[in-house]
Amino acid sequence: MEITLGEITDFLGGTIIGDRNSKIKGASTIEGGKTGTISFLSNLKYEEYVYSSDASAILVDKSFEPSYPVKAALIRVDNVYESLAKLLDKFNVNDEVVRNISPNCSIHPKAILGNNVGVGTYSIIDEDTHIGNNVEIDNQVYIGKRCVIGDNTILKPGVKIMDDSVIGANVIIHSNTVIGSDGFGFAPTGEGNYVKIRQLGNVIIEDDVEIGSNCSIDRATFGSTLIHSGAKLDNLIQIAHNVEIGSHTVIAAQTGIAGSAKIGEGCKIGGQVGIVGHIQIADGTQIQAQSGIQSSVKIKNSRLFGSPALDYSNYLRSYAIFKNLPSLAEKMDKLGKATLGLSNEHDS
Repeated sequence: MEITLGEITDFLGGTIIGDRNSKIKGASTIEGGKTGTISFLSNLKYEEYVYSSDASAILVDKSFEPSYPVKAALIRVDNVYESLAKLLDKFNVNDEVVRNISPNCSIHPKAILGNNVGVGTYSIIDEDTHIGNNVEIDNQVYIGKRCVIGDNTILKPGVKIMDDSVIGANVIIHSNTVIGSDGFGFAPTGEGNYVKIRQLGNVIIEDDVEIGSNCSIDRATFGSTLIHSGAKLDNLIQIAHNVEIGSHTVIAAQTGIAGSAKIGEGCKIGGQVGIVGHIQIADGTQIQAQSGIQSSVKIKNSRLFGSPALDYSNYLRSYAIFKNLPSLAEKMDKLGKATLGLSNEHDS
């Protein structure tokens, strides 16, 4: 695809310093920019590359003022990352995609496929499953019985969609993720062993969700495990049975959420966070990496850190004291001895 800087500027609603007729063929990093590409500056600590980059254009914040001459054209926008995402999506548009069904896949006679569906080699679609229009099912994907897959959804190689799962439109699920595996449900017996509790519910994933590779999202014991619209999950995440993830919540890698926890809308959860079951996390909550959440968060837009997690600001102040405890203990010991010495002199 080839597009002029003027077209890019108008598409993003920005303003340009440079030649509107200059043509762009793709995007690049600001360090590795080449002629004919567009790059971006979202963090001023990388500003030095603006002056040395060979990129033909650079997206910058509308308030950015260069300190030195710049070879590239500058396109000023309100939000650099958002504009970059829109632009990359535009570069990736291909309305002429024709999807094929591999002769080496298995589609049950009672499965229903929409228009322009692609099914890869060794993929399986079981009975009474409905596949929407323009769905891309890559190689070695398994889709079980009575599933629903919405329009324009993409299932990458090795994805497993278990029975009764419902996937919305414009969803992307990356390789080797499992949707609808059994929840971790076992009842202890008097003999010291465990009896499996049947998991009779399903998983519902709403529109515009993206899920990374090697995630496990368990079916509900009863009812549904819910991932609401616009949520984004990184790789290697465990979502247990009956969990609910609010709209537009983002979760980083290696996070685990225990059964029946309810995560609000617009939350930001860092990597390796652990959240216990049967609690509620308020909308807009931000949880720093490696934190442990052991009780409900009732105040919206809370910022938490630590294990067990504290208010973010309180944690930083506490940590500043904690890391100095040895020297503080030594000072207290000296102070105690000095006080004891003064007391002995006074007694004598």
